[in-house]
Amino acid sequence: MVNVIWAGLIFIAIIYSFFTGQIDVINSGILTHGKSGVNLILEMMPLIVLWTGIMKIAEKAGLLNSFARLLNPILSKLFPSLPGNHKALGYIASNIGANMLGLGSAATPFGLKAMDELQKDNPRKSEATEAMITFLVLNTGGVTIIPTTVIALRIMRGSINPTEIIITSILATTVSSLSGLLLDYFIRRRNRR
Repeated sequence: MVNVIWAGLIFIAIIYSFFTGQIDVINSGILTHGKSGVNLILEMMPLIVLWTGIMKIAEKAGLLNSFARLLNPILSKLFPSLPGNHKALGYIASNIGANMLGLGSAATPFGLKAMDELQKDNPRKSEATEAMITFLVLNTGGVTIIPTTVIALRIMRGSINPTEIIITSILATTVSSLSGLLLDYFIRRRNRR
């Protein structure tokens, strides 16, 4: 669906620029911004590879399982339908840890594995379980303590103080996480009645 929306927006922009006589703006924009997009990918790739590798090493060394045990009291309250030793909880904890470090790209594989594990226990495969919805809310609004990727982007773009966003990131992501989890909790309670 998102692809259809993007294609529609692009089509509207091209038609509008054609009728207003500004087709050259579209052409130069495609060339200029296409190049800057590729440059951004090339600049970010080492950071993504580094942190994905570190998370993989942490997983193999058992650090992520230790982190999952540390978060188990919180996760057992957030995911009451899952047993304490469920494999998805380790991936959820890993996803939370990566998101806390602002490493969304390193968190994605763990999020996908967590959803895959949750889907294995899903009796109705075409519907999301409560645990899947709660994880999605937690992942989307995840608390970020150190927004590593954003800081790296700010450094690449010449920011004078790239770390000045840490406090606001912590506040914004904490509020969004708590709001999402509270809403999830109340909707879940209402649906059980």
